[in-house]
Amino acid sequence: MAGQRITTRNARFQQWHALLANRNKRKRQNEFLVQGVRPITMAVEHGWNVRALLYDASRPLSRWAEELLRGITTDRVAMAPELLAELGERTDGAPEVLAVVEMRPDDLSRIPVHDNFLGVLFDRPTQPGNIGSIIRSADAFGADGLIVTGHAADVYDPKAVRATTGSLFALPVVRTPSHHEVAQWLSKERAEGRPVAVVGTDERGDADVDRFDLTQPVLLLIGNETTGLSAGWRELCDHMVSIPMSGSASSLNASNAATATLYETARQRRGA
Repeated sequence: MAGQRITTRNARFQQWHALLANRNKRKRQNEFLVQGVRPITMAVEHGWNVRALLYDASRPLSRWAEELLRGITTDRVAMAPELLAELGERTDGAPEVLAVVEMRPDDLSRIPVHDNFLGVLFDRPTQPGNIGSIIRSADAFGADGLIVTGHAADVYDPKAVRATTGSLFALPVVRTPSHHEVAQWLSKERAEGRPVAVVGTDERGDADVDRFDLTQPVLLLIGNETTGLSAGWRELCDHMVSIPMSGSASSLNASNAATATLYETARQRRGA
């Protein structure tokens, strides 16, 4: 299996290592690291550009890894296991394969809007794991895409990527600087006959989520983990809903709230 071999912390290794913790380097290089059979397989199946495959040079490869390396025309790099473990942020040994994957553009047109549209928006998330969990839930419950707005944790942070368990590659995920870009996108869609309702979630919503009609085209808004939705987004909401709770907790974790709301949306749409 032809390809480069890396056994020292050379310049190329340092370039990939910077992708782990340096958001600016990820943005500048327009790439990120992916590990795991399912995530890498989904990246390939959904047509993401794999720029390089890094594999453990010290052991025989599994059938999956051999087929992957044979099936993709890209850089193949045999790497010392201790270096591969470092890139995989693993203490229990090196992953068999790591993929260096090109990011997709932050273009709202990647998210299809139609008569049964279901979109999710996460306002200024601070935790990469929460982003990943919401991507996974949005994919599971049939959403058409996720928008991440404002000064936020990075969608391509390794913690976020791992938390999606591959759903990042199946669901369009777009980052925007603020609510203004999304408002313009919504105005354009509405002008073209697609009346998307903007529905915010808040513990003091106007209606319980299970009593609100979620069978219409909707963009569900999830607020920052600490402060909730920003004032700009609250002004743009057509409706505010809350999740009814009977215990002592006053609110839910952002990813749990998103999952509960997405489940209720899917339940209503199945019934309809």
